Parts: sequence; C-alpha cells; structure tokens
Amino acid sequence: MRDISYLIKYYENYNEQSRLESKHGKIEYLTTMKYIHDYLQPGMRILEVGAGTGRYALTLAREGYQVNAIELVQHNIDILNSYIQPNDNIQVDQGDALDLSRYNDETFNLTLVLGPMYHLYNDEDKIQCLKEAIRVTKKYGKIMVSYCLNEATVITYAFVGNNIKECLAKNMLTEDFHCKSTAKDIFELVRIEDINRINSYFNIERDKLIATDGATRYIRQVIDDMDEETYNIYLKYHLSICERQDLIGASHHCLDILTKK
Repeated sequence: MRDISYLIKYYENYNEQSRLESKHGKIEYLTTMKYIHDYLQPGMRILEVGAGTGRYALTLAREGYQVNAIELVQHNIDILNSYIQPNDNIQVDQGDALDLSRYNDETFNLTLVLGPMYHLYNDEDKIQCLKEAIRVTKKYGKIMVSYCLNEATVITYAFVGNNIKECLAKNMLTEDFHCKSTAKDIFELVRIEDINRINSYFNIERDKLIATDGATRYIRQVIDDMDEETYNIYLKYHLSICERQDLIGASHHCLDILTKK
C-alpha cells in the first residue's frame, strides 16, 4: 500500500464532518446530494470510495439503499463506525481507491468518488482510481467524481491571502499559474482540461459537470451570517447557476457525473 502518512496526520487533526455541516459547507453537501438523488432509483446498490467519516454514505444507507463504503484512513473509519446505527444498511471496509479488488466487476449502480482525487498527484494514480471505479460499476451505471479546482486556490490563498510572492519563490506555480501539488500540500488542484484528459482514457460519457460550491467559499463568512430565509434564497440561486459551464472553473469543488458505456 502507498505511503499515506501525510493523509493520516491531516485527517487526525481535521473535522470533515463539521465542514460539511457549516452553513457554507452545506452548500457543497446539499448540491452533491441533489444530483445523487436525481439518478437514484429504489433497490440500487451504492459504493462510496473514500467515504471519509460517512456524511454521504450514512445518509444514503438511512434512505434505504444498500451502501458499501471504503476508506483509506483508519481514523476516519473509526468515526464513521461510531455513527452507525443498528438498522443502517452499510458495510464499511478499509482500503485504497487505487485497488477495489474486494469488489467484483459491475457490482454497483452508482459509484461515488467524492474525495480520493483530492489526494492523487499524478495522472497514473488518477487514471487507476477512475479505472477501478468504472470497473465495479454496472454498464450504464453512474460514476460521480469530485475534484478540487485550481483557480479558487490561486485567488483565495495566493492573492487574497497575500501569499503569491512566496508561492512564486518556492516554485509552487507554473508560468500559467497552475498549482504544482505534492503530498506535502495535501490537496491536488486541477483545471477542467486536466479532468477531461483523465476521462479520455475510458469509454464513458459525461452527463453533467457541476460546480458544487460555486462562489460560496469566496464569501463563506457572509453565508454563515445569513438568516435562514436569505440562506435558502442563496441556495436557490446557487442551484440555478451550478451547471453553467462558463462559471465552473472558478468553483472550489466540482462534481463530474459520468455514465459507463
């Protein structure tokens, strides 16, 4: 198994559950769940690869779906297991997104890859991750893959955070301002053309590419301070524009919805 010491250290000190339950974090969660529900039908089997602490997997299990969840970091698995209730229809395993050999070919109607691509730093690993997700998905089934996007980090960390000179001095950016991510940086940051390049290796078709948080994280404090009525209006606005391809590249996160052909 590959070295994951950097991920273990990160997730032992990070509350992913809390992020997704904050007002601004809920936008990403609610958007992702909205599109998951658009494709679900009764009786479907679901696999979540890189399930983290179970925010999505447990919700879907409690909605009556048969869910398998596989997670790399034991700390996250321990938290996930602590949330499981007796009637939750979920099987949790420890394992790597690059090796789903415990699952047979064409087992799942829907395969969620909502975290692994954040921590894979070369095309070879990204291709292997997507290859495995496609393999275990039934023909004409759906694969949903999340990515962290480049421009939001350049804008918020490099410029708003006044770190741009340091980033350039440390050779953290290409000449056209594409982040050079490594394991020590934790998150891999991509552009839409990078996602398209990975997809081109497979017999898949894109249904939709969604900006799961859009402008939300640029104005997170504003969102967190909204009253409930204003917040619901903002969510409605976000959902009305999250499929606009002219805006997606500026989002912090995106969701690629694919069909296995």
